[in-house]
Amino acid sequence: MFKHMLVPLDGSHLAECVLPHATALSHAFGARVTLLRVLERAVTAGRGQSVDPLGWHLRKAEATSYLDGVGIRLQEVGLRTEQILLEGQAAERIVEFARTHDVGLVLVSSHGRSGLSYWNVSSVVEKIILSSRVPTMIVRAYLPVTSDLAGLRYQRLLVPLDCSQRAECALPLATTLARFHESQLLLAHVVTRPEMPRRAPLTEEEVELANRLVERNRLEASRCLEQLRSDWNNPPSDSDPPQLYPDVQLRLLVGDSVAAALHELVKREDVDLVVLSAHGYSGGTRWPYGSVALNFIAYGTTPLLIVQDLSQDELESTRVEMAAREHKGH
Repeated sequence: MFKHMLVPLDGSHLAECVLPHATALSHAFGARVTLLRVLERAVTAGRGQSVDPLGWHLRKAEATSYLDGVGIRLQEVGLRTEQILLEGQAAERIVEFARTHDVGLVLVSSHGRSGLSYWNVSSVVEKIILSSRVPTMIVRAYLPVTSDLAGLRYQRLLVPLDCSQRAECALPLATTLARFHESQLLLAHVVTRPEMPRRAPLTEEEVELANRLVERNRLEASRCLEQLRSDWNNPPSDSDPPQLYPDVQLRLLVGDSVAAALHELVKREDVDLVVLSAHGYSGGTRWPYGSVALNFIAYGTTPLLIVQDLSQDELESTRVEMAAREHKGH
């Protein structure tokens, strides 16, 4: 679990859509909240590329006042907050802070001061998501949001699973949220039909082979999901009382695409939070997210909480990250 949440803000109403979620998560996990604002220096054109000192100090004073005001609002609903003002490039400073201050969760709005766009997340948010390497929650700024900071309650949580231990790393966090909010917890698995590319139609033998493989995987997934539900229904004698365990529902789907089937499930079941592991059984250490997580970042339409199953040391650095570090050393 996490005890420290980082909430980057840029002073816009769009970015503040995360605040009810920050309250909902902080109360569930007993986490303290750091409100972070990064001021980027605006240089004036000219020979010296100078910064207007008076204007800069006014901007800092306004940003500090803004953060203090948000902090007071959150403290009034029971949160423990601190306010931090940094200077520099927003995405870089946010990622640096998350990596060096024991942040357990970064909570970001999909859009901020630059406004809504045709992209599902803004460029700054995309940089944070791809580089922070810690659990991250994305709140869609284009969705309706309650003005009551303490009024948000999750009704139905979805946890996609693929019968791997890596995917199940999202379960403890989702269970805690479901307990606190008395939510229904949907555990979903998608059995995909095997790809059999060829120019001619499949033969009867090939169709039968594909059907047998789908049925085999469906039975194995069913056993996996039922075992998870049995573990909830029969907790160890020294564990929490059974009434604290959430209402767990299973969803076993068959489709051509895991992501497409899950998106349809989110819509059909009116899911209000997706809790997803960054990787499943096929994920490696080369990239911070697997294909399903990336698809939900790019195309998801509900709040998304991604649990990073790999530590910062386990994830490989990309070539551009290595090149950037070498460049800074010169």
